Amino acid sequence: MSRKNNTYSNELKLEIVQAYLNGEESMQKIADRYEIRNVSQVKAWVKKFKEVESIEAFNRLPSTGSGAKGVKNPLKGKRVHFKNVEEERDYYKAQVEYLKKQYPNL
Repeated sequence: MSRKNNTYSNELKLEIVQAYLNGEESMQKIADRYEIRNVSQVKAWVKKFKEVESIEAFNRLPSTGSGAKGVKNPLKGKRVHFKNVEEERDYYKAQVEYLKKQYPNL
């Protein structure tokens, strides 16, 4: 029997996260009440919300098994030859910002 992936609106995710952060119930009880299949999904939403602190946290949140890291590399496919120093500087600034998002604990 195949399993169907559920999709949840950003508003519902925000409601669930706020219910947990307000201390209404445990993550498990909240997951049960909102019929979320696994409590780890609620944990992921809470973690992401704490990082961003807005509903924007739920835009393009990758699934656990997708292999995605959640941050799109803005430099992928870009050329590495520069017309001037300013263009090269901007390129390296973008690389640094990308790496900061990928590895926030460094």
